[in-house]
Amino acid sequence: MSLFNSLATAVSGMNAQGRAIANISDNVANSQTTGYKRLDTNFEDMVVNAGTSRFTGGVVANTVATNDVQGTISQVDNPLAMAISGRGFFSVARPIASASGETDFDSRAMFTRAGDFRMNSEGYLQNGSGDVLQGWPVDPATGRPDATRLSPIRIDRAGLPPEPTEAVTLSANLPAGAATGARGSTQAQVYDQLGNLHPLDLGWTRGADDNSWTLAVTRPAPGGGQAAELGTFTVNFGTNGAPAGTIGEVLDGAGNTVGRFDPANPANALLNVTGNFGGTDQAIDIDLGRFGSTQGVTQYGGAAYELRSVSRDGGPAGAFASVSTQADGKVVVNYDNGESRTVAQVPVVSFADPDALERLDGQAFAATQEAGRQQVSAIGANGTGTLQAGAVEGANVDIAAEFSKLIVAQRAYSANTKLVTTADELLQETVNLKR
Repeated sequence: MSLFNSLATAVSGMNAQGRAIANISDNVANSQTTGYKRLDTNFEDMVVNAGTSRFTGGVVANTVATNDVQGTISQVDNPLAMAISGRGFFSVARPIASASGETDFDSRAMFTRAGDFRMNSEGYLQNGSGDVLQGWPVDPATGRPDATRLSPIRIDRAGLPPEPTEAVTLSANLPAGAATGARGSTQAQVYDQLGNLHPLDLGWTRGADDNSWTLAVTRPAPGGGQAAELGTFTVNFGTNGAPAGTIGEVLDGAGNTVGRFDPANPANALLNVTGNFGGTDQAIDIDLGRFGSTQGVTQYGGAAYELRSVSRDGGPAGAFASVSTQADGKVVVNYDNGESRTVAQVPVVSFADPDALERLDGQAFAATQEAGRQQVSAIGANGTGTLQAGAVEGANVDIAAEFSKLIVAQRAYSANTKLVTTADELLQETVNLKR
C-alpha cells in the first residue's frame, strides 16, 4: 500500500466521520420535532482488488433509518392529536398550489408518525408540517366506514337539522292485582319536524280480563283543551304461549291483531300511531318491548303502576360544537344539542420494511419497492399499533446517546486528520531523499 493510498484512506475516513456528524447534527436539531425518526450511521470497509493482491480502500458511511423505533408518547391538550403506539403510519396527503381556489393534493401516497393534527380554516385535519390526514369515509346512513378507499378528512361545520321522533320506547310494570278500571299513565316528550317538543300521553286501563290492559295514546291539547286520541290498543299478557306476565298479543282498536308471541320469530310489540304536532302528520312507533320477554312492559305483582324508563329518538336542531378523535380511530363531530356524528375512521398503514421508506421533508415518508406493499388496516388489526387520542409521539432521539456518538465521531475524525498529516510528512521525507 502506497503513501498515496494512505492519504486516500484517511480522507475517506474523514468523509465517513463527517457524514456521521451530519446525521448526529440532524438528530439533535430535530430532537423536539413531533414524529421525527433519527438517522444512525453504519460504517462499511472498502477493499480494492488488484489481481491476487488486496489493498484497503478506506471506509464508507451508510445512513441507517430507524422508522420502526418508537418515540416517547405524551398527552397534550389537543383533542385531535393522535399517536400510534406500535407499528404503522398515518396516511396523509400534501396540499399543493391550485389556481381553482379549491385545495388540491399531491398524487403521491405519503405517510407520517407526526400526529399533531388540528383543523384548518377549510376543515381539513392538518399536522404541523402541513400534511392532511386521510381516512376511510363513513356512510352517514349506516355509520359504516368505506375501507376500499382513503380520502382527506374534511369536517363540515354546518349545523345539524332537527330530527322528528320516530319511536318511543316504554319499560314499565302493570300491577297484576289491579282492579278492573285501574289506571296508570306515562307522559313522553316527542319532537316534531321543526325540533319542537310536544307531550304524548300513554294511558293504561285495566280490562275485565285479568290479563288484559287497554293502552290509549293521546296528544294533550295546548291550553288544556280536548286531547286528541292517536290510537287505542288492547295488550294481553301470557297468551299465545307467552310466559306469564309477558306480552302475548296486541290488538288495535278494531280488534285486529297487531302482533303476537311467536317463539320461532321473536319480535317487538310495536304500535304505530300518527298525529299532527304542528306540521304534517307524523308517524311514531310505540315500542312496548319483545313479545314473551321481560324486556319492556310486563304484568307482575305490585300495588301500582311502576314506570321503569321511557325514551324517544329524535332531537332539536344543533350547531357545530367541536370535533374529536377516539381510540378506535373514529373522527366524531359533536353538536350543541348533545348529538354526535362519526364522519371518518382513521386506519393504520404498515410495511414489511418501514426502514426502507423514502424520507421526505416534514417527517413524511413515501413508499418504495424495497419497503414492500402497503397494508391498510383498522387500528390494532394485523399486528398494527394501537391509537392514543389526545397524544403525540415525540422524536426517538436520545440527546445523551447522540452526544456520546458525537464525541466518538469527533475523535475518529481528528485521528484521520493525523493520518493525513503523517502521510504528508512521510511523503516530504521521500522527496527530501533526492537532496
